[in-house]
Amino acid sequence: MAIKLTKNELKKQKDNLKQFQRYLPTLQLKKQQLQSVIMKVRNELEEKEAERIQMIGDLDDWIAVFAENEIFDEDKKLEQLVQPDRVICGDENIAGVTVPSFKELTFKDINYDVDDYPLWVDTAVFKLRDIATLDALASTLRKQVELLESELRTTSQRVNLFEKVKIPEAKENIRVIQVYLGDQQTAAVVRGKISKKKLEEVAR
Repeated sequence: MAIKLTKNELKKQKDNLKQFQRYLPTLQLKKQQLQSVIMKVRNELEEKEAERIQMIGDLDDWIAVFAENEIFDEDKKLEQLVQPDRVICGDENIAGVTVPSFKELTFKDINYDVDDYPLWVDTAVFKLRDIATLDALASTLRKQVELLESELRTTSQRVNLFEKVKIPEAKENIRVIQVYLGDQQTAAVVRGKISKKKLEEVAR
């Protein structure tokens, strides 16, 4: 884009450069914060997923008793007793990004007659609720990572724009204007000297 080779434009370009150089460290800091937080959330997600796998693995000890689930009537099967209702999340601000923060997973209040089931069912219900809760938590953490990564991409683009385009462009514009104004000043001095010499010659 063509620029005006004037003193006003020089001031404008210098102001722009100061502004870009002032914003850049803030953007770089935000980028570092986002990278750090994303790593932390990913680690937490891995831990929760490993915990879930462990819980499911622990159910292997229950395989024999779970087989009894098949003999229950359809409306009394174990999965009928554990029905998630809704995931409750709050909002959390992380490095300037609003992300969902997991609070709890609620379940439908299902009453059942303990006389209809063997003793192990109560414990199984608690275990299945724990696994469902971990699923909901992991899903929330995945959403956090998704939102934070989106913000990181935007911030990285801005950092690159300032570092590789805006700041070098402003510096180059300042250099071009200063060279032009310097040449103009030199030419004016030369013209002044020539005029003075001619006036002196006329005066003789």
